[in-house]
Amino acid sequence: MTDGSDRAAVSLRLVEKYYGAYHALRAIDLEIAPRERIVICGPSGSGKSTLIRCMNMLEAPDSGSVLIEGVKVTEASREAAAALRAVGMVFQQFNLFPHKTVLENCTLAPVLLGGLSLPEAEARAISYLDKVRIGDQAGKYPGQLSGGQQQRAAIARALAMEPRILLFDEPTSALDPEMIKEVLDVMTALAGEGRTMVCVTHEMGFAREAADRILFMDQGQIIEDARPADFFAAPKSERARTFLEQILSH
Repeated sequence: MTDGSDRAAVSLRLVEKYYGAYHALRAIDLEIAPRERIVICGPSGSGKSTLIRCMNMLEAPDSGSVLIEGVKVTEASREAAAALRAVGMVFQQFNLFPHKTVLENCTLAPVLLGGLSLPEAEARAISYLDKVRIGDQAGKYPGQLSGGQQQRAAIARALAMEPRILLFDEPTSALDPEMIKEVLDVMTALAGEGRTMVCVTHEMGFAREAADRILFMDQGQIIEDARPADFFAAPKSERARTFLEQILSH
């Protein structure tokens, strides 16, 4: 699904991944268009997190290829390293440096990898901390923030590198229920800004509201690729129907 005039933001071609004898990803073929918003869902162990981690080479596929904006990143090169800098990642467990302030967490990569001066990086970081509504927490350490605030700081840190592609790996699963909405509100706002977004999540309300396409995975394969309205109204597979019933009944 591309518009023809633009290279795909992310392409996976016959991607396979094993962990020992366990076959985590099976011949994944996927194309994500620029500015498309994708939600990946499915039962535990279906390969969702492995798939998204292969998109930025946190996990290296055993075979097949991954391309970011037309550049093959499964082969190490200067071009691949540059292409991967267009990809930001927000993790389940925040991964903030506990001994650095929120502002310092957000300026580290822009200075070390992005070539910004510290004043430039701080100005950019403050603008993104304001965007995720925690600009007043910039001087605090992660341990002084709530879980929801820490995840919003992690989103600001990813945004500070100004990525064209944003990946989210179950960004709300480590949060208390009352903190989930504040993170989803930020993500929904970001989804309206024209970045390419790929999100692994069980939050079906977010999927319905923010996604252009929903990918449903089971046993290392994408078994449904549908518009949200079609997926929720009439999932094609019995496995997806069962999954939705379980999720929506909670």
